[in-house]
Amino acid sequence: MPSVSCYTHALFESTFHVEYSGGTMDAKDRLKLRAIRLRKDGLSYNEIRKVTPIAKSTLSLWLKSVPLSSSQRKRLYTKQITILSRGSQSQKERRKREVREIIEAAEDEIILPLDTQAHLLFGAALYWAEGSKKNLFEITNSDPALIAFMVRWIEKVFLVSPKELRAWLNLYPQQDEVSIKRFWSGLTGIPFSNFGKSYTKPPGKNYKKNNLYYGTIKVMIPRSTDLKHRMFGWIKAVLKEDGPRVEAVLKRWERLKSVARPVNLM
Repeated sequence: MPSVSCYTHALFESTFHVEYSGGTMDAKDRLKLRAIRLRKDGLSYNEIRKVTPIAKSTLSLWLKSVPLSSSQRKRLYTKQITILSRGSQSQKERRKREVREIIEAAEDEIILPLDTQAHLLFGAALYWAEGSKKNLFEITNSDPALIAFMVRWIEKVFLVSPKELRAWLNLYPQQDEVSIKRFWSGLTGIPFSNFGKSYTKPPGKNYKKNNLYYGTIKVMIPRSTDLKHRMFGWIKAVLKEDGPRVEAVLKRWERLKSVARPVNLM
């Protein structure tokens, strides 16, 4: 099949008027005739538009009755699928680059190392989001970077060495407990002997979207109730500015606490 480029010169080499069936065609007629010929050669609307200044809607009107051979239809279908596939991949790659650039620019906004108070409050905020609100100082997560930071934070802020911490794992049946304990022990510095009995989730039929390759770890500071209360005091100080407004809203909506809890019949 002739390529699109071989028609480009032909479009401009014709004179303003050409003789056809004993009469003279105007520019619109010439364009229509050229479009029909290109379509009969098996070109797509977009390929035709590259060599003729015709709107796609006009091409659709002019060419809807022009038949295509089976081989031509197959080529156009394959071409369309390829374009759609490349387009989707191109958009994904472009978005990945955009996200990477946003993250890299944001990284440059942070001055390291953090000053003492920023470091203290960052760890407290992580604990506020991920840590236990009851009993001892315990934080549970599956993210190695978060756990490594918190262990280092505990040592710097509370002067508690990783050798004094306790840890427990939450695993899937197919995971190797000993290997994962060694992973977390090597990452955190918590001695292997300080790991308690792991909890292994029973096999289930539910699909797990996220693969927790290293399981989930709970890190605990022994005899740490007062440390936990002290940390929540730091958090309370940061939130103090919004305290009166929050208290006023809570008081106004106190009735929400009167809703009865559902009864578990299982």
